[in-house]
Amino acid sequence: MLLQLVIGAALVVLSAVLHIIALDLINHQVREMVAWHAVPLHARIRIPLLVFATLATFLSHVAQIWLWAVFYLLVGEFDELEPAFYFSTVVFTTLGFGDILSSADWRLMASCEAAGGLLLFGLSTAFLFEVMREILSRRRP
Repeated sequence: MLLQLVIGAALVVLSAVLHIIALDLINHQVREMVAWHAVPLHARIRIPLLVFATLATFLSHVAQIWLWAVFYLLVGEFDELEPAFYFSTVVFTTLGFGDILSSADWRLMASCEAAGGLLLFGLSTAFLFEVMREILSRRRP
């Protein structure tokens, strides 16, 4: 049990670090694009910026889900990539279908992944809200 919690905590920290780096890069790119265009920003600039920020944030989550899926493969929890990725996606998003269950050997990992996913989706929501606020504050009156 302790091993699962230690590894789970380490993967949550790694996921968080990767996500924060991704959000920082996205923020930097959005600010560069905003600075490159005249203010006020026209809708043809605002909308692609918001789409970019949203999709890039989504891709960061996909990368984190892959991280967990690869872990499940490496420890032998799943024999194939598809069920490992599906399980990781369901757990990370806290959807929790329960149609694929992990063994008792690694069951607590799912709890760690779900808690980490919940926190990181909250961080993404706050980040995207701030990006939208920043971009929309520069729109034409």
